[in-house]
Amino acid sequence: MLEILIKSGWMILPILLCSLISIGLFLDGIFHLHLAQIKQVDFLNGIFNIMNRGNLAEAISICNKTPGPIANLTRTAILCADDSEENIIKKLNKTGLEEIPRLEKNLGGILTIAIITPMLGLLGTFVGLLDLFMMIEANAPLMHIGQLSSGLWKALVTSIAGLSISIPSLVAYHYLLSRIEKITIGMEYSINEIIFFLNNDWLKKENYND
Repeated sequence: MLEILIKSGWMILPILLCSLISIGLFLDGIFHLHLAQIKQVDFLNGIFNIMNRGNLAEAISICNKTPGPIANLTRTAILCADDSEENIIKKLNKTGLEEIPRLEKNLGGILTIAIITPMLGLLGTFVGLLDLFMMIEANAPLMHIGQLSSGLWKALVTSIAGLSISIPSLVAYHYLLSRIEKITIGMEYSINEIIFFLNNDWLKKENYND
């Protein structure tokens, strides 16, 4: 394997660098999405029960300790629970929009690598072919087969390496994207549940206390 990399020329270096970056971005994305994806039904029910007992400070504290966008949305709702429904919805939507870029922070880098690595491989192919034709011109009419093979190595290996990095990166991109879509669906569900709670159970409790 090391011999193949050596024969492939200097163009293999940026491709290998892209592979390391892609792996790092993917692992970082998996870690953050794992933290962000919680059991929203159990979490919300627990928060609603605490709020019904009138302990808003404890509910906010739990939200602060819980990672992810659903906890942030819930904290926003608790802090503005006495506002009008329109204002609550605006603040929840604003918080939700702020959470999306955090979830998608690694997607752009992975997609960029998936796009540019085949181009780097193609560039390496052209560089290898250029070296090959220059050697043919310099050594014509006598050309050793070993000299031909060195240029062909550069042409073939860089293209294969580029595609070998691009395809897994594209798979990783769509996998993370599917995880993010599940989280955003959970966010929409949470917003609806929070609004329903504040307009019904919470509002009835407040009116009863008055």
